[in-house]
Amino acid sequence: MSIMLQKYDQVQLGYVFAIGSAVAFGSVSVLAKPLVSSVDPILLASLVYIISAITLSPFAQKKKKSLTKRDLLLVLSIALCGAVIAPSLYFVGLTHASASDAALIANGEVFFSVLLAVLFFREKLRVVGWIAIILVLSGMAIITTNLDFTTFTLQQIHYKDMLLIISMLFWGLDNNLSRYLAQKMDVANIVQIKSAIGGGMLLVIALLVFGVDVNLQTEQILPILVLGSVGFAASLFFFLQGLKRIGTVRTITIFSMSSVFGLVAASIFLAEQISWYQIIAAGIMILGIYLVSRKDTVFSPA
Repeated sequence: MSIMLQKYDQVQLGYVFAIGSAVAFGSVSVLAKPLVSSVDPILLASLVYIISAITLSPFAQKKKKSLTKRDLLLVLSIALCGAVIAPSLYFVGLTHASASDAALIANGEVFFSVLLAVLFFREKLRVVGWIAIILVLSGMAIITTNLDFTTFTLQQIHYKDMLLIISMLFWGLDNNLSRYLAQKMDVANIVQIKSAIGGGMLLVIALLVFGVDVNLQTEQILPILVLGSVGFAASLFFFLQGLKRIGTVRTITIFSMSSVFGLVAASIFLAEQISWYQIIAAGIMILGIYLVSRKDTVFSPA
């Protein structure tokens, strides 16, 4: 009986972690949107990832692992994709897009993770998997077009909105590369090292390449700290804890609700008006993510 109760408690805790991860990640666009109007996006990305690396330090394993040159090259590739290119594109794109749209587009990370796995990492999809991909892609199309297909032209898509979508592509590539490296390293270590390398590189780029002046206001410090420690570090830590306790399907399905939390938070804290097309897009994308996260129905043996 005690074993059953302990297992039940772990499952319940898993759901708490998964929900906490969704809420924390849903806060990213809401916290970042006011900041990108006054803080350089590249500088902001660097600070956020440095804070994330520091926050995750207590959870990273201290045991030294023997890594080959290929492994080290993989670490560098992961850092470039997931902690340099992706966040730079995301925060620059957020200077134009609304926080609510950015929260919905964030679902594209799962879409690109699966698509890249199929195209380049020898995964195979069943029919329902392709349906899921089409659903998520449709949701992103709704967000970028506002369902106005009669007068819509490609020229109407702002390039910064496309940067948000491309950032999800690089985070998707980061996820696939990290999955291979995770066979040799603890996931928390990968994320901490990635964040430290990426944050450091972005800081150098911001200061030396773009000559950004680090002139933060006192009222900006707390939001930046929360963005790095909660929006990125805590959301990932909670996500990993959810995976351990309730599995991939349930965790990813719950995590996909981060877009809904972001949508609601943008309405409450930033006074952004939620449109009916955003609600439609959120529903379609969440359904697609639910389907794509089901291992028993999506992936067939490679």
